[in-house]
Amino acid sequence: MSYRIETTCVQGGYTPGNGEPRQIPIVQSTTFKYATSEAMGKLFDLEDNGYFYTRLQNPTNDHVAAKIAQLEGGTAAMLTSSGQAASFFSMFNLCSCGDHIVASSTIYGGTFNLISVTMARMGISATFVDPDCTEEELNAAFRPNTKCVFGETIANPALTVLDIEKFARAAHAHGVPLIVDNTFPTPVGCRPIEWGADIVTHSTTKYMDGHGVAVGGAIVDSGKFDWMAHAEKFPGLTTPDESYHGITYAEKFGMAGAFITKCTAQLMRDFGAIQSPQNAFYLNLGLESLHVRMARHCENGQAVAEFLAGHPKVAKVTYPGLPGDKYHALAQKYLPNGSCGVVSFDLKGGRQAASVFMKNLKLAAIETHVADARTCCLNPATSTHRQMTDEQLAAAGIPAGLVRMSCGLENKNDLIEDIAQALDAVE
Repeated sequence: MSYRIETTCVQGGYTPGNGEPRQIPIVQSTTFKYATSEAMGKLFDLEDNGYFYTRLQNPTNDHVAAKIAQLEGGTAAMLTSSGQAASFFSMFNLCSCGDHIVASSTIYGGTFNLISVTMARMGISATFVDPDCTEEELNAAFRPNTKCVFGETIANPALTVLDIEKFARAAHAHGVPLIVDNTFPTPVGCRPIEWGADIVTHSTTKYMDGHGVAVGGAIVDSGKFDWMAHAEKFPGLTTPDESYHGITYAEKFGMAGAFITKCTAQLMRDFGAIQSPQNAFYLNLGLESLHVRMARHCENGQAVAEFLAGHPKVAKVTYPGLPGDKYHALAQKYLPNGSCGVVSFDLKGGRQAASVFMKNLKLAAIETHVADARTCCLNPATSTHRQMTDEQLAAAGIPAGLVRMSCGLENKNDLIEDIAQALDAVE
């Protein structure tokens, strides 16, 4: 039976049997016992289902991953140690030395650095495109060796809204999947798979966790991309894997399971970026209230954005929920129930004004974090995006004096009063 998203937040992924724990149990064990070597050998050969080492799979993690897959409308999912690991695995599962990626230029600075620097050292090149580019410009970015397209539903911190359908059309026209980081809206606000995305990633550290206690990530496969139809582009999925006795993932596990199985069997095996069962347990506690919390985050974000938009010391406010925002129309299409609690704004006094403003805040803390229960803020140019040049910052839509404020679950009037008194201190 298919349930609505609110019910899935609470009860998805795990159904206890008679006399079993009502809450997802924490299986805090590195290893699992078997009676015979033959039984364990079947697991190593991917011939049987089960657990033998938590670096690859763990029951707690699998229950939570199953809930996230249900929330996103996917067929399979896996948890990773961080959102950055999820982004890397989602792309590296398809790419190898000599391959190419097309990515939106307004993605999170850490992911930009991952693609432009670290993956480049692996021999994987990238072309970054303006998310507002025309379809002709987007198609021109592809090469014969392009293996995937990457973007964020709502970019962090530029708050650009990705035209998912446009990027999906281009990706599919060139025979490659679209990967969308859906961290900011969460599946409560947007389900990218319904708009054509093939793979969805999350930093579960943010709204999904919600309380700021556990770092984590997730990858969800839509199960809709036909790997065998583009077999020459994805040999890792469509040709035998000799490290698993010649298994061809796309043939053995089909469209619904090939991508996540390969990601687990190869990348998690070799890189080991697993989420701990304890963190997965915390994550599930956050997921149970996600649908309730996101409504308040969006309400607070909208109220703060509207206040800032009318303040004389504010040069510009970026929030897709504002009617005058550049991405308001796309937000109405993809995010009709609200975008997120994150507001970006630029003070007329630039970097110095931003420093004074943040120093005088009482409720909002200066943190390298975003999207949890407590309001926080930072200046991206000197923190999360400090590795980027001024030109790269401009291309990403991030002025040097930009303040990113993540509105928590406090009373919106208290937040506005705190912001007002901090702005009073700005000359």
